[in-house]
Amino acid sequence: MSRKKKDPIEMLHSGQLVKVCAPMVRYSKLAFRTLVRKYSCDLCYTPMIVAADFVRSIKARDSEFTTNQGDCPLIVQFAANDARLLSDAARIVCPYANGVDINCGCPQRWAMAEGYGACLINKPELVRDMVKQVRNQVENPRFSVSIKIRIHDDLTRTIDLCRKAEATGVSWITVHGRTVEERHQPVHYEAIKIIKENMSIPVIANGDIRNLKEAENIWHITGTDGVMVARGLLANPAMFAGYEETPLKCIWDWVDIALELGTPYMCFHQHLMYMMEKITSRQEKRVFNALSSTSAVLDYLTDHYGI
Repeated sequence: MSRKKKDPIEMLHSGQLVKVCAPMVRYSKLAFRTLVRKYSCDLCYTPMIVAADFVRSIKARDSEFTTNQGDCPLIVQFAANDARLLSDAARIVCPYANGVDINCGCPQRWAMAEGYGACLINKPELVRDMVKQVRNQVENPRFSVSIKIRIHDDLTRTIDLCRKAEATGVSWITVHGRTVEERHQPVHYEAIKIIKENMSIPVIANGDIRNLKEAENIWHITGTDGVMVARGLLANPAMFAGYEETPLKCIWDWVDIALELGTPYMCFHQHLMYMMEKITSRQEKRVFNALSSTSAVLDYLTDHYGI
């Protein structure tokens, strides 16, 4: 199916719950996106890519961005602090993706120090300029430009940021319901609800969603248009299909997809460690986590699960 037929803007205006795989550094790459799409994930994001490196380096483009015909709808997330570089990056990926997302939520120190990520929630004019530049430079009117943010302690500042972004033409906003300083504290779903009530564009809720029932509850509580999940999908890539824990068929699918797409061993093994967390004993984890080759992993899965 073409990217046009799987238009995320239309999906987010449908009134149905849109289930989204979050951008995850190292993890939300093509193989994992292929897997979660088999289990009712509607929309996938790439890992965060630094726009400046992506524009300036062919090597960075080749290593950071891979896709194929079935990988849609797809949003490419960029870390950026320069409107021109972001628009250049957007033009490069435009033929292969449905849109770009500006990371305004990453709280990591290196990102903040470079002027990327969550520090942008305090720079609404720069966010506005970046959105506007992409809009001006990318000719496709259905190519989306979205932002992913965290909230301020003073929610009026977040609402002001979102309104300015909406006025500039942002397609939707994803809200992680924590402040920059908060890591494991409870997510402020009420804040996401208030932001949604002040917007006329779609809003996606993000933060601590671990199964389909929680996704549906948070969708209803916040009144948003979709939910975005990160760690919950790492632990159970089939969660959007209603599975409470990773089914063996999903593990089988991951092995097939990862081997077919040439996934590096470390990534292949790490995903399996996440998926098998709840279905293996402590002793089994010690053995499995210490494996150091694809052949050893395949032998282990065959011996223990008949895969």
